[in-house]
Amino acid sequence: MAMHRRHTGTPPDHRPATAPATHPPTAATPAPGSSEHPNPSNSPDPLGPLGPQGPQEAAPTDPPDPHATALAEALHAASGGYPVIPLTRNKLPALRSPHRGHPEVPPCRGECGRLGHGVHDASTDPLTIRRMFAAAPWPTAYGIACGRPPHHLIGVDLDTKNGADGLTALRFLAEAHDVPIPPTVTVLTPSGGRHLWFTGPPTPPVPNSAGRLAPGIDIRGTGGYLVGPGSLTAHGRYTHAPHTPRRPVPLPGPLLALLTSPPPPAHREPPPGVPPQHAAALVRFVRTSPDGQRNARLFWAACRAYEAGLGQELTARLTEAARATGLSAHEARATLTSAARATPPHRR
Repeated sequence: MAMHRRHTGTPPDHRPATAPATHPPTAATPAPGSSEHPNPSNSPDPLGPLGPQGPQEAAPTDPPDPHATALAEALHAASGGYPVIPLTRNKLPALRSPHRGHPEVPPCRGECGRLGHGVHDASTDPLTIRRMFAAAPWPTAYGIACGRPPHHLIGVDLDTKNGADGLTALRFLAEAHDVPIPPTVTVLTPSGGRHLWFTGPPTPPVPNSAGRLAPGIDIRGTGGYLVGPGSLTAHGRYTHAPHTPRRPVPLPGPLLALLTSPPPPAHREPPPGVPPQHAAALVRFVRTSPDGQRNARLFWAACRAYEAGLGQELTARLTEAARATGLSAHEARATLTSAARATPPHRR
């Protein structure tokens, strides 16, 4: 497929003459400064040298035509084999569903032949992409579909807002499994986080998840999408991190195994010798908490769980029960941590 010629309306601070800073990697030609080797010795650690990113400063001026710029960036990504869709400034699919008001059962994923099916519309065909951008109401961003051939892209979204620290969480995760995170495509987000791009195998599909690996780490897999570099959103522009590769590398095997393994069952059996009704009673005690007693009941139940040797086994169930009462995941985790600290070590 022919490479689309670049649009020249983007400010020079994001367009060095030698390598457009906002370009995603292409399958055909590596960008200047990148390496064919997946882990070159002179490549920076994607989690280290850049450090936690604060909110990016706004560019002096917005592109004169953000719609045309988003289209040009999307066409460039598509030329590298990445299926794309237009997005609004709020990072949502820009085309309305043709079934709104009359939902299909089962849900239509584009079988009807019309546009407006979100990530299922994603395409690498230039004519289809131009048609989508022409039909959408002024998109200024684009999304890259994950899990689709040829790259089977997996996005690791590291969040650094609202108290989360995805960067540190991924470091700890990598150390725990004794696997380094190789340099790969890194996109900086306006909020100070970053997206790491990896390739995966055709099967099994990697599911989307939020906080499953650790708080602050979201995964974009099959059926999900990443906001492409060069996109302009309501919070700012997504840009390719400087001095990082322009081609995604395979996700390390141990981390891939974590993403494709089935989640732990919501209701685990208690260890041998522990009355099952005790575990069920603790969960029920939390789930029926009235307003004003949610934290207190969760703390009490967690302490009893640790004393009975059920602390680790019941963490997921108690968290689920607490969230059903209206507590946030952050509040539930904090209360469970306090309960663990309050329980004598010999009782845990």
